Amino acid sequence: MNFDTLLSAYNSKTCIMSVEVFPDGSYGNICIVEGNKAHYDEMQNTLQRPFIPGSPYTFYFPQNKNFEDFCYRSAIQGQPLHSYVSLPQMDLWLNMILLPLVSDKKNVGYCVYSYDVTPFPDSEQRTSLSADTASAVLKTCLKLRDAGDFHEKFREVTEDIRRICDSEDCGILLVNEQTKRCELLGDAFKPGCKLVPFENYLDENTYGMTLTWKHTLMDSTCVIIKDRQDMDWLGSVNPVWHASLTSSGVKSIVLFPLNYNNESLGYIWATDFNVENAVKIKEILELATFFIASEIANFQLLKKLELLSSTDMLTGVKNRNMMNTVVGDVVAGKMQLKMPYSVIFADLNGLKWVNDTKGHKAGDEVLKTAAAILKTTFPEEDVFRAGGDEFVVFAPGMPENEVKERVKLLYDRAEKEEHLHFAVGTAVVTEGNGILKAMHLADQRMYADKKAYYKKHPDKVYR
Repeated sequence: MNFDTLLSAYNSKTCIMSVEVFPDGSYGNICIVEGNKAHYDEMQNTLQRPFIPGSPYTFYFPQNKNFEDFCYRSAIQGQPLHSYVSLPQMDLWLNMILLPLVSDKKNVGYCVYSYDVTPFPDSEQRTSLSADTASAVLKTCLKLRDAGDFHEKFREVTEDIRRICDSEDCGILLVNEQTKRCELLGDAFKPGCKLVPFENYLDENTYGMTLTWKHTLMDSTCVIIKDRQDMDWLGSVNPVWHASLTSSGVKSIVLFPLNYNNESLGYIWATDFNVENAVKIKEILELATFFIASEIANFQLLKKLELLSSTDMLTGVKNRNMMNTVVGDVVAGKMQLKMPYSVIFADLNGLKWVNDTKGHKAGDEVLKTAAAILKTTFPEEDVFRAGGDEFVVFAPGMPENEVKERVKLLYDRAEKEEHLHFAVGTAVVTEGNGILKAMHLADQRMYADKKAYYKKHPDKVYR
């Protein structure tokens, strides 16, 4: 076929794609048959590579199964298609239109591929969805803005997306790249589904599996496995994930990353979905993931701010602000501590000497060690850094005899550490609202213990 006349009518970057098809319906080589001048210039200017007609598309771009699926649907199945997607590895946005052409060859199909590449997203293109697609996404994602439990909202949204995709299972997995840990945010199943819940696979190896997902995605916005041919391809590029899916009986899957401001937050997937609606499902999830990732990022930001406002960043225990909040709530009757409860004041002897002679970095290490020992000794209680070298512990339901045992254990553990010496004072509340009185008494007893320590060790008075 002669495509010159057809291509000359296009001002935009345009080429002709060919798709080889086999009797069983599977496809083979996908090539760029011919292109117009704008296409030639794009290859030369952007890729620094001259365009050679009839070359496999992978000669110019990394293999992309989603692009191959679009070419197949247009060239072989006769579907006109449009998509607007990001190219994360190249930091570009691709706007593409594919139109089927009549072929004069039995085993080859053709389509027109017209495209534009820009460095910045176009908001109009991102919202140019069909009315039913936009409605489905909007109806689902509006739930994310409702008041209520964060995790419960996402369980509902996960079920909604599962129904939209008509899939057996839909899940959302959060991935923390700093701690290398994963959290299952939602997992919804079709009634009667025989797939094993993902939480059964959630262990120390899950993070490693997500790294293989990231590698498989490469330049793609998603991974769509819809048939045996796609599954065979997955086996060639990611045998670990392929083995996990096939052993679970999964026949098809669509996986999208959840990205926000170039940060990876996790993934969403749907397994054994309605493959006849693969293009529409891709379109829906591309938009839905934008809202989902945004909501997750906002929630994580609020949690970080909450952590900063309530946690001492050096030691990891709760800070003075949080201690004052607890005390205020107890005094106002908003919070009740289980009777009897104990108040423990623990101050460090000689921290100034460590800072002056060993340096503040050494002093910080002593503080962190002290906090760790306190948390180990009082694992179920609230430990606060009240300021400087002073810590406070509130121990609901802890009687005086147990307090004495814990304090002895605290001394024994500190004795094994260099430059770590606790001065401790305690008080027990057995009735009424006596937290302020108990704190005052514990503070006095702590200073008495500190005085006794220096009297016993006069050589360490300045330490």
